[in-house]
Amino acid sequence: MSAARLLRSTTAVRTRARQLLARAREGASEYFVVSGTALAGAARTVAQLTRERYPDGRIPYHSRWRHFEAGGVDRRALLDAALGDVEAATRARAQIDLVVVSVLLDAGAGADWSYREAASGQRFARSEGLGVASFHAFLAGLFSSDPQRPLRVDAAGLSAVTADRLATAFQVGGGNPLVGLEGRAALLRRLGEALAAQPAVFGAQGRPGGLFDALTAQGGGAVAAHDILVLLLDTLSGIWPAQNTIDGEPLGDCWRHPAVVGEGLTAGWMPFHKLSQWLTYSLLEPFEWAGVRVTGLDALTGLPEYRNGGLLIDAGVLRPLPPDWATRDWQAGDTFIVEWRALTVALLDELAPLVRAELDLSEQQMPLACVLEGGTWAAGRLLAQRQRGGLPPLNIVSDGTVF
Repeated sequence: MSAARLLRSTTAVRTRARQLLARAREGASEYFVVSGTALAGAARTVAQLTRERYPDGRIPYHSRWRHFEAGGVDRRALLDAALGDVEAATRARAQIDLVVVSVLLDAGAGADWSYREAASGQRFARSEGLGVASFHAFLAGLFSSDPQRPLRVDAAGLSAVTADRLATAFQVGGGNPLVGLEGRAALLRRLGEALAAQPAVFGAQGRPGGLFDALTAQGGGAVAAHDILVLLLDTLSGIWPAQNTIDGEPLGDCWRHPAVVGEGLTAGWMPFHKLSQWLTYSLLEPFEWAGVRVTGLDALTGLPEYRNGGLLIDAGVLRPLPPDWATRDWQAGDTFIVEWRALTVALLDELAPLVRAELDLSEQQMPLACVLEGGTWAAGRLLAQRQRGGLPPLNIVSDGTVF
């Protein structure tokens, strides 16, 4: 198995993240101190917020579909109405088309951007704004090459996406800047190239919805969550900026950390695959809505981004050591950021059972996908709002493809 393929698994993510957590707990990290007592308090905060948000105990998955519900609008129903009376597989392909482009456009928007939805008159910012904006761009056919079939994404349609067209759809202007606009447009064009190059998975038109057929071809009425992720990583890793490679193979969201132990060429590499895992979480429901059972949800990891990672800093679980940690501009590949993200993954695995115990729920009743939604992401946002008006604890320079 190639070194790149070895890094395309959540086993690699978890094993290496736990290495760095153990090292930090031994006092060997120059970047973080881990509190042995603050995790329980963080769990209580998450559990309390989960009760407030979902008093009936019915916690949905952490998913892009939650952002499509922003402002109390059922946009899934709007998409269903636009699609009309179609078979379940056709509906699932359209939902997958939408989710793939929407998630890839979901890297942080920045603090100064927002989107006004004409139909509801509501204004949305950050992840909700990106979700609502991408939903309406999809309905308008921005990602389809066929004006007669706007409710789809295809390779030719993606190849025509420019920063200007994206800016128009996302209401970007001088007073409404969106971080990483050029990077997002370029990412969608690279997605189009990858889809077109793999017709065995994505069909002759190069549609992301081909994932549904590829993953259900074996029959049996079930698909494993990790199989969704691995197929995404195997087919789409080439769309990410090629700064991280092994033997010419792109690694995507995988970064150097000198303390990470690994086999052969994988030594020193810390994989995350955050957007690919966020995409996998967001694809669970289209499969389930089409009658396909998704198994092994907790094979996926927690998402190492600024809300979950911010929760751990703001709740005192992680204490950063660099004196300028809160004021300097960080890059995604900085060792400090790589370690912060790795500690986030490992600590979320420890936080989840504490949250379940607070809520008296089992792992089956509350898989990690629901802990995140209930949950850690919302608690990270809440603490950020209280302490910094919603801003993340760290200033990370974004090109629109990682965070």
